[in-house]
Amino acid sequence: MASTVSSVAVGRPAWGIRILDRYLVSELAGPFVFGLSAFTLIFIATQIISIGKLVSEEHAPLVAAIEYFFWDMPQFLLFVIPMAMLLGTLLAMQRLSGDSEITAMKAGGVSIMRIVLPLAAVGLFISLLSLVLQEVVVPLANDRAAYIKTAVIQHLNPIEGSLTVVTPLPSGGKQITVASGLDPETQSLVGVTVVQQDREGKPGTIIYADRARYEPPTWSFINATTHTFNPDGSVTTGTEPRLSVDIGEKPNEIAKHTVSGDPEQKSRAEIKAALDSGLLSPQQVKTYTATYSAKLARPFAALVFTIIAVPFGMRPGRGGGRGLGFGMALVIIFVYYVIDTLFLTIGGAATWLAAIAAWTPNAIFTLIGFFALRQASRV
Repeated sequence: MASTVSSVAVGRPAWGIRILDRYLVSELAGPFVFGLSAFTLIFIATQIISIGKLVSEEHAPLVAAIEYFFWDMPQFLLFVIPMAMLLGTLLAMQRLSGDSEITAMKAGGVSIMRIVLPLAAVGLFISLLSLVLQEVVVPLANDRAAYIKTAVIQHLNPIEGSLTVVTPLPSGGKQITVASGLDPETQSLVGVTVVQQDREGKPGTIIYADRARYEPPTWSFINATTHTFNPDGSVTTGTEPRLSVDIGEKPNEIAKHTVSGDPEQKSRAEIKAALDSGLLSPQQVKTYTATYSAKLARPFAALVFTIIAVPFGMRPGRGGGRGLGFGMALVIIFVYYVIDTLFLTIGGAATWLAAIAAWTPNAIFTLIGFFALRQASRV
C-alpha cells in the first residue's frame, strides 16, 4: 500500500489528489459507522432501563413505551454523532499510522494539513447535518415523545395554571394567548382568551372561548365570542360556533412552558420565540440566551473532534487497537463536555458573555488540535 500512496501523492494531475481524498474518506467511513453503532448501543442500553421503569412503575403499555423510546432517540443522536466522528477519526488514523501509510504519504510529499483537509471537510458536513437534525427533526420528535408520555402513558389530567403564548402578527403587532389550562389527552386549551394588538399595543380584536381544540395546523375555538374594536371607537361583538385561530404553538410546545422550563429541551427557534415573548424573568433571559448560543456551537463539535483526533490517532502505536481508540475517545469527550458545561454556566452569568462562552470549548480544542498537528508534522 505504501507504494500506491506514494505514487498517488507525487502525481501532479488533479485526479491524483482526488484519489487521495476518496481514499482517506473511505478509511474513515468504516470506523465512523462502528463508532455510531457503539455509542448508540450505549444510549439504547440506558433507555431500555427507562422503558422497563415506565412499564413496571407507571403501568405504561409496552407498545407506547417502545414508541416513546424511538421518538426520544433523535435528541441522543446529537451527542452520539460527534462522538462517533471522534472515534472514527482516531481509529482510521491509528490504522493508517500503524501500517506506515502516513509515513508513505509524508515521503510522497503529502503534508499533515493536506491529510487533515478531506477529513475536516467530512467533519464540517457532519456538523451541519447535526445542526439540521437539532433544528428540524429533534423538535418534531420531542413533541411526539412528550405527547405519548403525557397523554398515553401518564394519562395526565388537564394542566392547570396560567399558560401564555405571544406571537408576532404580520401587521407588526402581536397576539397574546392566555389559557387557564391544557388538556393533553384531547389536545385542547381550556378558558382561552386571545388578544390581538397593533404596533402601539392597542387591542384590535379579543377572542374568548371555553375550549379551543388543536386541529393541525391551527386551533379551532368552540363557540367563540369576538370583540372587534373599530377605528371610530365602537365595539362589534359576534359569536362563531367554530373559529380557526393560529396561536403560533402546538399543544406540546405550550405544555413545555409549564411541564419543562428547561431550554435544553427546546430548539433554537423555540428559545428565540421565548426570548422575544418578553415573559421570561431576567435570570431566565440569561439562561435562555446562553443555551441559544450553545446550541449553535455544539453541533460543530464533530468538526473540532475531527481536527483533534488526527494528531492523537497518529501517535506512535503502543498496541490496543480499537480498545485504545475507544478509551482515548471517552477521555476527550468527557473533558470536552465538562468544559462545555462550565462555560455554559459562565455564559449564563451575563447575556453579552453567552456567545463567547458557547464557542470557547470549540476554540480551546481546535487550538489544541492545531498545536498537536504542528508537532506531528515535525516528526
